[in-house]
Amino acid sequence: MSELLLSLLTFAVIATASPGGATTLATASGMRFGLTRSLPLLFGIALGLASLVGVVAGGLGSLVMSWPALQFWLRLFGSAYLLWLAWTIGRRGAPSAQGAAREQPIPFGGGFLLLWSNPKGWTMAVGAAGAYTALAQDPVRLGLLLAAVFGVAAILSLLLWCSGGQVLARLLKSENQWRAVNIALALLLVASILPMWR
Repeated sequence: MSELLLSLLTFAVIATASPGGATTLATASGMRFGLTRSLPLLFGIALGLASLVGVVAGGLGSLVMSWPALQFWLRLFGSAYLLWLAWTIGRRGAPSAQGAAREQPIPFGGGFLLLWSNPKGWTMAVGAAGAYTALAQDPVRLGLLLAAVFGVAAILSLLLWCSGGQVLARLLKSENQWRAVNIALALLLVASILPMWR
């Protein structure tokens, strides 16, 4: 049992720390707004992942995975949302002193929605629920365990990515550098959509 729990912890750390839409968004928010102002977004993403994994392990995952029309609409909505986020990030330049104070980071709800509308998140949650069923005697306990593990792993990972974005912002000296990095982050978000449609 301890080996299976260690396997779950390893899987959660790798799944949440690997580059993707959520980590790109955390990096971009850290660059633009710093760690403190990005915390609602980070907690929204982490709670979104925790609740998604918990609900899927509790039984909803099999319903979604057996309903192709719902999968299609999730992919479509998730892709549109990520494209909108990429557009928002990609058109930004360097923050001005007045503009940075007026701009608002993506709120908690935006981060939460990111995970619930992402088919990649659903697939990962279904995989985790199937692989680690032996860790709990019933779906509710399994859901709570997976939610706790993935939620903690996600917030730690996102804090690192966001802090990395904050450090990167200090290295950017010109408007052109800001634009180049923002466009690169936007393209990474767009690239994270492609696996959804394969």
